[in-house]
Amino acid sequence: MRDFATPEDPPFTVAAPAQQRVPYVFNSPHSGNAYPQSLVTRSGLTAHELRRSEDFLIDELFAPVVEIGAPLLAARFPRAWLDVNREPYELDPLLFRERLPAHANTRTMRVAGGLGTVPRLVAENLPIYQEPPSLEEGLDRVECIYRPYHDCLRKLIATTSVTFGYAVLVDCHSMPSQGSKREKEPRADIIIGDRYGTSCNSAISHELIDRFRELGYSVERNKPYAGGFITEHYGRPLKGFHAVQIEINRGLYMNESTISKAVGFDRLRDDIRSVVSHLVSLPDSGLPALSEAAE
Repeated sequence: MRDFATPEDPPFTVAAPAQQRVPYVFNSPHSGNAYPQSLVTRSGLTAHELRRSEDFLIDELFAPVVEIGAPLLAARFPRAWLDVNREPYELDPLLFRERLPAHANTRTMRVAGGLGTVPRLVAENLPIYQEPPSLEEGLDRVECIYRPYHDCLRKLIATTSVTFGYAVLVDCHSMPSQGSKREKEPRADIIIGDRYGTSCNSAISHELIDRFRELGYSVERNKPYAGGFITEHYGRPLKGFHAVQIEINRGLYMNESTISKAVGFDRLRDDIRSVVSHLVSLPDSGLPALSEAAE
């Protein structure tokens, strides 16, 4: 693996407090903006177009969680190169010339949409590659980047569970301000996804929804984003592992045309700090039965 091959150029980072003080782990899998030269060279897209799928500055928006006492895992590699919010082998038969291995899952809706583990498209259905990667390269990304990323995430969650008796994973994302033509209503400011109540205790979702609404944001639950592979895979409420996804409307904090920070960024970051501070300060009685099943 030639990309992200040195300690000075890591594929992901963990920002952590000197001592973890709360049973929460935060994850930003799509905010990476270190685009490998191999991707840029092989793509028919401009650098600006490649960034259409990037969760721009989401890691910075959630950076205050470290001061609050929680670790923050963040990808440096871009989503257009590798998407860790997928199964490890959601491989796209339209991308690779070679025959895919038998264990590849080629029949998911995400693969059908060109958004597999190694994506074929970025936002607005733009094809990424003029010269696609070989299957060997794709599998190499899974083995050398995807697996270490999830190993790190699992370790953070396990350590949190051992320390506090349970763990809550908060998966942090952004979404375009404009939805598809099928979406008849304007998108909310915030969407809380908990896989329809199966990935975490509903008290966590309700606290997030209530607090964001108190600050003046419009909030939906699971519509249109209920949480991806990470939320579904790591959310095991019966075993004390809870996972919830937060989607932030990009119109709140960035210029989507120029992919640049907008005037709302600082206010949103402060509001996220307020929401998280409130959530983690709740006594155990404030989040009842966290080791039991979600509603």
